[in-house]
Amino acid sequence: MLKAFDNTALQRAMQLARETLEIEADAIRAVLTRLESDDSVARAVGLLFNCDGRVVVSGIGKSGHIARKIAATLASTGTPAMFVHPAEAAHGDLGMVTSHDAFIAISYSGEAAELLSILPIVKRMGAPLIAMTGKPQSSLAQLADVHLNIAVEKEACPLNLAPTASTTVTLALGDALAVALLDANGFREEDFARSHPGGALGRRLLTHVRDVMRSGDAVPQVAANVSLTEALVEITQKGMGMTAIVDDAGRPVGVFTDGDLRRMLERVQDFTKVTISDVMHANPRRVHPEQMAVEAVAIMEEFRINQMLVVDGDDKLVGALHIHDLTRAKVI
Repeated sequence: MLKAFDNTALQRAMQLARETLEIEADAIRAVLTRLESDDSVARAVGLLFNCDGRVVVSGIGKSGHIARKIAATLASTGTPAMFVHPAEAAHGDLGMVTSHDAFIAISYSGEAAELLSILPIVKRMGAPLIAMTGKPQSSLAQLADVHLNIAVEKEACPLNLAPTASTTVTLALGDALAVALLDANGFREEDFARSHPGGALGRRLLTHVRDVMRSGDAVPQVAANVSLTEALVEITQKGMGMTAIVDDAGRPVGVFTDGDLRRMLERVQDFTKVTISDVMHANPRRVHPEQMAVEAVAIMEEFRINQMLVVDGDDKLVGALHIHDLTRAKVI
């Protein structure tokens, strides 16, 4: 049975939604104000920057969910990181942690029993400990080498019970650490692509021309002395809407496209009497196989062309590229 949701309920929902966003925004601003007189974030970044191993992030309950996200963000921005569940750590997973690692423990109360049971061992290993709590006097905060204060005035939950503003602050502070480390490590767009090969950015920045070009018999090409009719047969058979014109050494000297053919229709009566070298475009645009595919896209867009030739270091034709090849590869 569906619950009634009248206009009064709708207005109440909208009011709570606005209040939630305001409370969480205020909580983040409060943390920002605290940081103006607190060097804890800088010390935490320095500790993580000098870590020879991985950053291990741990928490339980809602803090555990935030810990997973912080670990994922660190890992994707150039800082090797992983999440370890504190209860599983107490039953063997602590073996994943070494003295070369840095440990981030998250608990708003700072008294999560599952975390407190494993942290003395982490400390004995010699792994530096960063604590994120809302209670500077808590057991966890006192154990830490660096304490990051995530205290909030109140939760966004009307009952002031469900972790809402506090988890938002924790997540935002985790992002701040990741971004600061990203910059300190000199992390670049290309590095991001390497850790996201399945995403659109990865495809754009990791795909080379050689990965998507047509090669061998699939490349349309004719000699400079053939007739226009023969060139049109080659264009039709290879299905690229163009053909390269090459010299005796296999170097491209020109290109002829479907567009060139359409523009010729009004001024040429007998194609059999035309040699392809008479109507080709000399010095065609070209790229090298090792160039990034996005470079080819940029050239095509700049000169408003749909096809391009691929040549090796000796300027010999080794492939051809159509805009559709780049689209299929999801480079564009």
